[in-house]
Amino acid sequence: MGATPPTMTKASTSGDPGQAAASGQDGLKAGLKNRHLSMIAIGGVIGAGLFVGSKSGIAAAGPAILISYALVGAMVVFVMRMLGEMAAANPTSGSFSAYADRALGRWAGFTIGWLYWFFWVVVLAVEATAGAEILEGWIPAVPQWAWALIVMVVLTVTNLGSVSSYGEFEFWFAGIKVVAISAFVVIGGLAMFGLLPGSDNPGAGLDNLTAHGGFLPNGPGAILAGVLMVVFSFMGSEIVTLAAGESEDPQRAVTKATNSVIWRIGVFYLGSILVVVSLLPWDSKEIAEKGSYVAALDSIGIPHAGQIMNVIVLTAVLSCLNSGLYTASRMAFSLGQRGDAPKSFARANKKGVPQAAILGSVVFGFLSVFFNYMWPDTVFKFLLNASGAVALFVWLVICFTQLKMRGIIQRETPERHVVKMWLFPYLTWATIGMITFVLGYMVYDGGDNRQQVLLSTGLGALVLVIGLVLDRRRRAQGAAQR
Repeated sequence: MGATPPTMTKASTSGDPGQAAASGQDGLKAGLKNRHLSMIAIGGVIGAGLFVGSKSGIAAAGPAILISYALVGAMVVFVMRMLGEMAAANPTSGSFSAYADRALGRWAGFTIGWLYWFFWVVVLAVEATAGAEILEGWIPAVPQWAWALIVMVVLTVTNLGSVSSYGEFEFWFAGIKVVAISAFVVIGGLAMFGLLPGSDNPGAGLDNLTAHGGFLPNGPGAILAGVLMVVFSFMGSEIVTLAAGESEDPQRAVTKATNSVIWRIGVFYLGSILVVVSLLPWDSKEIAEKGSYVAALDSIGIPHAGQIMNVIVLTAVLSCLNSGLYTASRMAFSLGQRGDAPKSFARANKKGVPQAAILGSVVFGFLSVFFNYMWPDTVFKFLLNASGAVALFVWLVICFTQLKMRGIIQRETPERHVVKMWLFPYLTWATIGMITFVLGYMVYDGGDNRQQVLLSTGLGALVLVIGLVLDRRRRAQGAAQR
């Protein structure tokens, strides 16, 4: 826990591609404090999707949505434990992409790195638009597209300033989310048991879990439908392992974040959803019309619940934008280090910031925003669906990578093996089975879910082919030079 972070060797096209450089040697600076990393880890699991999208899951599965969240939460806990094992031993801005590069082959690191980058630049457009809608509602004189532009520019400037600027912004963004969701759980919990002074919701209580058609009102199959609706709201948990490479004590930060992921998911997801479905019947019109959290706050007499939730959602959106830009740029930086992206992406300026990687990511982010406004139902929907299953692909690659990296860590740097996956390799294989099942069920379910898997698979195949062609060309050039 208190060990000195290991010194990393700089990655190059001729060296070990999986060993990315640490801050101070690759130009990045260790500007993230432990408090930054702690809050990034805690807030990383609280996305706008939890506040906005949970009502759809509740409508589909009823109170059994708790099982859906628990299943996906367990899967994320296992994946984060595997990633934590590798990141604590080898903190790097490339995280799972760099580990896959070494354990599975260059094709794996290239493919999953670019897919992950693509996912986040599309997310930038989604979150910028969501934030712009809220801001336009408050100040309608400024058009929605202008708000989206303002938000993107402000956070781009923040990320270009220094890594500590990103960390400070994210510390406060995440802090607001954590305080808000914690307060919701405490206040809602008191109201559930009739202990909240002034609460006027006599129908609240655990009886709501079974009184309206039972705990499984739509049957056991609805649990799987709920899984598909909630799985993507967990994306972002892995960001702390990318940020660790620019922290004061990466090994300690990763270990702490990995060990705390269970209670974070338990409190923020399971705790808050339990409060919602206990305060109101799952089939309540208020949940469908207002959203789960606003309806719950209204039910216990909290004034201006809608505006309070808009502030919290806007904070979650800005947090996701801030982290999305940071994450995309660091992945591009790592790919540049390994020769899988333009060399300019691998350069950091005097402030220790990969300026070209940030600007390159922002350009595609702005393009995605433009597509969202010009062709939301065609071009942007295609981009959105093509990135839809990337989260599951990333988790799957992390699992397969950890199967091989365990032996590499024990053989080369056993002293850094401070975080260990439970019941290895059985639980790793079980997680692979869970993720594969979810992907298969998405195809079986049809509609947008099937389209997301097929388009994401097609995009992955295209990126893989490009990576193989580039790698073959590099090998040919190397052979010619010898």
